[in-house]
Amino acid sequence: MALPSVIQIDPLTGPVQAEITVPGSKSITNRALILAALNEGVTTLRGALWSEDTQVMVDCLDRLGVAVEVAPDPGEPANRTMTVRGRGLQGVNGGAAGAPLELFVGNAGTAARFLMALVALGRGSFRLAGVPRMHERPQVALFDALRGLGYRVDSPNGRLPAVVQGGGPRPGECRVSVAESSQFASALLLGAAAGGWRVSIEDENPEELPYVMMTERLISAFPRGGGVFQVEPDASSGSYFWGLNALPLPGEGSRVSVAHWPDTGWQHDEAFPRFLPLPATVSRRNDLADSIMTAIVLAPLAGHPVRFTELGRLRLQECERVVALRTELMKCGAGVVEVGDTLEVRPSRLHGADIETYNDHRMAMCFAILGLKVPGLRLQNPACVKKTFPNFFQKLAGAGGLGVTVRDAETGRVLDGEDLQAR
Repeated sequence: MALPSVIQIDPLTGPVQAEITVPGSKSITNRALILAALNEGVTTLRGALWSEDTQVMVDCLDRLGVAVEVAPDPGEPANRTMTVRGRGLQGVNGGAAGAPLELFVGNAGTAARFLMALVALGRGSFRLAGVPRMHERPQVALFDALRGLGYRVDSPNGRLPAVVQGGGPRPGECRVSVAESSQFASALLLGAAAGGWRVSIEDENPEELPYVMMTERLISAFPRGGGVFQVEPDASSGSYFWGLNALPLPGEGSRVSVAHWPDTGWQHDEAFPRFLPLPATVSRRNDLADSIMTAIVLAPLAGHPVRFTELGRLRLQECERVVALRTELMKCGAGVVEVGDTLEVRPSRLHGADIETYNDHRMAMCFAILGLKVPGLRLQNPACVKKTFPNFFQKLAGAGGLGVTVRDAETGRVLDGEDLQAR
């Protein structure tokens, strides 16, 4: 059975001591898949995330002629060992000019942007499209950079759907802004060696540069010509479990940690444990990346006001996250003030509410963690966690997890096993 359309999570009532494994990094997995596809040889990715966003990438590579074999990972059910038979640019072939090869990218920003640069290196015509929200997300900086190299990109409004005419390598220098997203620069960096181009970054946005640095370090560490590459656990996903330590957990000695916590510096959110307990001010630009959403949702319980600043990037992602966070926290009784790109969250007495998740995986997971403290929290569309963490609710309720009770909110039935898997 699948997850019900609305679930309720019962608060923790007893002591909890757990070390949780979380799936591999989506950002690293999708970057590694592009590099492996461009390799001339066989590359094995271990600990790679297997979720909606990475499945979209694998499906698109398959349509492009790049074979990816997927095998279970014994250490984490939401991971896979992926064997990629790279063919270099020989594996990137599209359709005729009047009948482009269709590539569906869902709502995966990494797939949409990274594949755009990859297919430009190929031959033939390619059309990239996704879900309606993906068609609202910015793309024009990447389109303009590719056009500056001489590639043809057709889009009526600077967004997806878009048609790209592959033109093979085009040596030169391309300039790209990261004001809206680092994924534009990362897409070009991933294809730079095969394309023969150099990448110059304009509008150096401090909150986006860590993702560019991740791409540069990954390229440097990646096995050329084939080999083995280990994907590290996703720090943003780990923040939900670390965040529990910011709550007054029941029982003496209660503590939750995350296994194999990354310390490479590749992921900005590996800093999250250092922000517990929450300080008076946290910046999306300088302190935390997506894990700042976890901090925002927990802030009403911090015991003091917390200001979250420079949140503009959150407005351009899977949903308008600043408005969504404010709206849903206020439903629970939280005092939240939005001024510009800042949210100020005051200490509040919270109560249960029906939480709209906006088809946003991180909204669902953040408020699920809040439900471990606040009775009566009901999550709509919990299956949206499949985007990056399909077994998230199994981690909450299953063996080796937190052992909490998750219910069908309509019937009260206790969910377990496969009932908790997001599909």
